[in-house]
Amino acid sequence: MQTDRELRAEIKLYYDLLLPENQTKPAPLLIAIHGYGGNKRAMMREARALVPEHFAVAALQGFHQHWRTLEADQGKMPKVGFAWLTDYKAEESVAVHRRAVLDLIENLIAEGVADAGQIFLLGFSQACALNFRFAFSNPDLLRGVIGISGGIPGDWETSEAYQNVTAPVLYVYGDDDEFYPLEKFNDNARKLTRRAINLQTKAYQAKHEITDQMREDVRNWLQNNIRAVS
Repeated sequence: MQTDRELRAEIKLYYDLLLPENQTKPAPLLIAIHGYGGNKRAMMREARALVPEHFAVAALQGFHQHWRTLEADQGKMPKVGFAWLTDYKAEESVAVHRRAVLDLIENLIAEGVADAGQIFLLGFSQACALNFRFAFSNPDLLRGVIGISGGIPGDWETSEAYQNVTAPVLYVYGDDDEFYPLEKFNDNARKLTRRAINLQTKAYQAKHEITDQMREDVRNWLQNNIRAVS
């Protein structure tokens, strides 16, 4: 019996792009990545509600598609959801995420959409740890990284791939999250200080969600952390 033989096949990753009105030069770019079961359209709605008006936004969709049953049957959400990661050969999913983010950045810089020095990465829920993994493995690539209601990489304390990051890092979460206890979030925040030189964290009265207060604070944080352009 021969097991785990492989074939190689191409997959397509889809994203939605929002450009600033009357854009004449490369703009600050926010790459927004949804959590488990989400999609690019829903994440674009969230991003538009928190991004400063002169930003470009790219909402990238995961490649693990799956049927949603109960919620879809009740008409509460789309029948198909998307994710980035499962327990099966997780390292391959991590590599796809990394390649997708790198290619997206490279393409939008080449198109004149994005300012290479003003790239921000935002992840909600499942995407949070993946984005931290990317940011701390590519310490000079991003202007800032935002994690909302998610975790940190499982190998955070053992892997030698992660480096210190001087770019600003924002980590926010709810105190009544149904998936993560507050103690876990606080522990994650403490562990992030090991490598995040410029870290800001905040807990909100919230569940597993992005609240209006989070949106306002993220918008202000983005505005405060763009570089002045001559």
